[in-house]
Amino acid sequence: MTSDRSPSTAGADLPGARGPATPYRMTVTTALPHAEAVALADEQLASWLKQEGCEEPPPIPDAAATGTPPAAERLRLGERVLLDRDHGPLRGGPGAGRYDRRRLRTPAPHGTRQLTLTVATGTGGPTWFRLEAETHSTGSGVRTPCRVPVPELARTLLPLLDAADGPAAVHSAPRVITADEVDDLIDELCDPERRLPTVVASVPVNLPLDHWVEEVVRPLCRQLPGLATAYVLDPGARTGFNVALEYHTVYGGAVRTYLPEVDPASRQDGARHPVLARSRIEQDLRRAAGLLAREPRRLAADQPLPPPLAAVPVLRVPPPRLRPAADRTAGDGPVRAGTDANPSVASLVVDPGASTTADRAVDRAADRAAELAALAREEQQDRAEQQARADELERVRRTLRLERRDRGQTRDVREGRLRPGTRGALSGRHCIGPAATGRRGAVQAAGRPAKPETFTEVIARIGEFPLLTFTGDQKSALALDGLQCVGAGWARLAWDGLTALQEYAEAAVRGAAGGDFKQWCEHTPDGCHRFPPRKAVRGESRTVFSHTKWKRERMLPVPECVDASRRAFMGAHLRIGGGRTAPRLHYLDDCSGSGRIYVGYIGLHLTNTRTN
Repeated sequence: MTSDRSPSTAGADLPGARGPATPYRMTVTTALPHAEAVALADEQLASWLKQEGCEEPPPIPDAAATGTPPAAERLRLGERVLLDRDHGPLRGGPGAGRYDRRRLRTPAPHGTRQLTLTVATGTGGPTWFRLEAETHSTGSGVRTPCRVPVPELARTLLPLLDAADGPAAVHSAPRVITADEVDDLIDELCDPERRLPTVVASVPVNLPLDHWVEEVVRPLCRQLPGLATAYVLDPGARTGFNVALEYHTVYGGAVRTYLPEVDPASRQDGARHPVLARSRIEQDLRRAAGLLAREPRRLAADQPLPPPLAAVPVLRVPPPRLRPAADRTAGDGPVRAGTDANPSVASLVVDPGASTTADRAVDRAADRAAELAALAREEQQDRAEQQARADELERVRRTLRLERRDRGQTRDVREGRLRPGTRGALSGRHCIGPAATGRRGAVQAAGRPAKPETFTEVIARIGEFPLLTFTGDQKSALALDGLQCVGAGWARLAWDGLTALQEYAEAAVRGAAGGDFKQWCEHTPDGCHRFPPRKAVRGESRTVFSHTKWKRERMLPVPECVDASRRAFMGAHLRIGGGRTAPRLHYLDDCSGSGRIYVGYIGLHLTNTRTN
């Protein structure tokens, strides 16, 4: 017996407005390898199907063992319960990456519920995980809910996947932030890699934190899993947060939704991030939850897909047809769509328990109509995504042409980067690192000494890293020794970062790093030192880059072989401390040019909206 409930639409048959329901779309990354993420998704999907009384899907045949190339297949797991599965390379060739996809269709009153799960991994990048849930009605006049509810499968998978959105972990429930974590939260809000909205809730001054979280915030965020990350500021964190973000404050029990690309220095940008007042929340908590989820739903629907997911081909399942009676096999279990003498046409064994031939024909016609409609929508979306990718490619090309024109005057200097004797050629106090000649570093030597306990020792020993050159002012780094309130933790963490940078540089100059330093941290090879990916930041925010004075602070010394002006913008940095001092290590990755990494600054957080 097949339940009317689906993992994507629990509670979807409540009365609502006329017209199609707003779909649910979750797009996150996972730290799991591709194969493990697919296996986990299959396991959870099979568990739900078994709980609902459907047949469990059989394992996917091994293409190497069967000698057949990967293809789409359709399984009938119950009455009007269909599971489509396919996998293969991403568009762009075998080297572009791979994908696995599952599409489940279950019956709903006056229509069909559809759940699509896609796992895609590009070359050298993270594994992307996308879950979509939608409802297809049979008529335009049928009453449907205004939105598809959050799938139970999403709530189950999020903690198991260790899901992330750029620098932030994606939780299924709101998390309380203390005063010590405010800096990390603000860094997350300003991080250019963030795609999902961040919801920050405050607590009324006259109510206890635990009561407000359990009775108000958790029910309020019930519709947000997979669509946004949610936090609650405790009383100590609220003050520091609002002081740092004077144009983006939240207090008094209100809840604020911070969209991507927060600009803390702009008063006008504050109007972009909606606030849900306490009075509105307490007036009707259920309605307030729907209002809070509206913007994350819109953003999830409008935001372009990341490149690996955009490169997933359109699902094309061959149309099912009946096999001759002599070829039918009795027995239990799900029925698989296969091929007969004509390999382009799939055959489907009909469930022997179906009531009548007429009923089966009606079911097949309805399934086929829904399939054709879904295919048309997917093709339309595919064309739109291709156009968006073409526009983005053209924009990148224009940017590169402008950069080449602007840098044409230094081309001769840049072409001489790799000439002997040009590496590490920076005079005076700005060049502490060694030349790139035959010195064996600490990261390679057996029995290396212990990690430094002070920044004085860090600066003295930085020459142990053959591919790193410190070009900055020692004073800013040495000043940290007098500020540390957590012992030698900052110095040891800085040393860990330098060690990881050295190992990354060794791989990068050979072309074996598989991406930039952040990707190296996310997928550190076995045997190498691990540096927390959250503490590795690719670049500064748009606010810092567009602020003349703040950008100038990050124009740090480099050799003339890197830039004729002997200065380069070092937005990439490592977080080596927290709190108000917030030490940072800024560097320039020039492994593809001079074959080195230049560390231009170690010291207190350079000026931005919070330090200004």
